[in-house]
Amino acid sequence: MKVLRLHGPRDLRLHDEPEPAAKPDEQIVRVTAVGICGSDLHWFAESGIGDARLNRPLVLGHEFAGVIESGPRRGQRVAVDPAVPCEHCEYCQDGHPNLCANIHFAGHGVDDGALRECMAWPERNLYPIPDALTDADGAMLEPLGVAIHAIDLAHIRPGMTVGVFGCGPIGLLILQLARAAGATRLYATEALPHRIEAARAFGARVFPANGEEAKAILSETGKRGVDVAIEAAGVNEAVEAAISAVKPGGTVVLVGIPSEDSTTFTASVARRKGLTIRLSRRMKRTYPRAIALVGQGMVDVRSIVTAQFPLAEAGQAFALAQKREGLKIVITP
Repeated sequence: MKVLRLHGPRDLRLHDEPEPAAKPDEQIVRVTAVGICGSDLHWFAESGIGDARLNRPLVLGHEFAGVIESGPRRGQRVAVDPAVPCEHCEYCQDGHPNLCANIHFAGHGVDDGALRECMAWPERNLYPIPDALTDADGAMLEPLGVAIHAIDLAHIRPGMTVGVFGCGPIGLLILQLARAAGATRLYATEALPHRIEAARAFGARVFPANGEEAKAILSETGKRGVDVAIEAAGVNEAVEAAISAVKPGGTVVLVGIPSEDSTTFTASVARRKGLTIRLSRRMKRTYPRAIALVGQGMVDVRSIVTAQFPLAEAGQAFALAQKREGLKIVITP
């Protein structure tokens, strides 16, 4: 089978490798769609993410869907949860599997991901998807899960005002979920014109990320600020804008992953406002909710996918994603 491995910065190589064998708790999945995530781009450009570094050729890809090729569920189309928590550690037992001390995660560290033609993965992580969802829709359920977890952390209530700082795929999904959660006014910031237009299409009042966006949002809200600010850009300027634009006593959720593995903001502003600042880590068993939201038409994931490439053209796909010329780029092994 064809397997794409990252050997170093921007060094993707296609290999021929044997097909995998499934363990007793696993099924063979033929991969049909893989989204390129911002964290994949960190691995691609920097050979790592945060304190995790590339120490062997790694198969990237954790946003994916496929078809089960083994066992009694053979032929079933599924979305695949890339996170395999141990279920036994203190954090799993406390209801935080996303913080598991022994987690395995596709396309990260020692665990190969989905940019290959087929793979073995735990059956409990394979979620059937309705016929109405495409394979690319199925791959988009993972970033939607990340957005759901961020919304859960934000505790949005009906009637609130919400600001989203950064309108890549995650930010656009957060905007939709905030509206579904009852937010009556949505504000957003973004630097790229095509993402600004996408955020407007989802009902947000959008301001260019030019250093003046927090002032603009404060002016729009009568100096009050938004109830909740969610940062999804992965840059300190967006974090600073979120903290400046949220009301005193408000909540800021940080979702973006910074390239330099550090986040800074003006402490005096955050302290004097008495802000609650939460950091979002992946998701918590959100696939059933994500499937229901998309299946019932409450969230649009399809319009966020702007290009698809075969596995043999993955280099072009990553180059396009790195330029941020579209929204979500999907590879179809």
